[in-house]
Amino acid sequence: MNIQRSGSRPSGKGPAEWFTGTVRIDPLFSPPEPARAAGALVTFEPGARTAWHTHPLGQTLIVSSGLGWVQREGDPVEEIRPGDVVWFEPDEKHWHGATASTAMSHIAIQEALNGTPVTWLEKVSEEQYRK
Repeated sequence: MNIQRSGSRPSGKGPAEWFTGTVRIDPLFSPPEPARAAGALVTFEPGARTAWHTHPLGQTLIVSSGLGWVQREGDPVEEIRPGDVVWFEPDEKHWHGATASTAMSHIAIQEALNGTPVTWLEKVSEEQYRK
């Protein structure tokens, strides 16, 4: 058994190559192999968002506060609110983040395949974000 105490792992800034705007990542869990699932609390300031990306085994988002937007390639932008749970299929190209005027936090859970939980792609353009 391993108890990770609240505050024992520092918050991190979302890297500029993967995010637009101000994003904070608070790690929640990342157990050693053979476990593959990891989770983090991700907070997006207004206007902040991920780049387009995929997950080899899918991703679950649990919205905890604020108001956000999600989009999978080819579909319209969808609004997400606290209590909403979003599932992205394996290798489904998508992005997620805050709305233009409201911050949003979610818990992100994904599994790694061969050590890789995510493939980062191009950034979401302002035109794509504003739709």
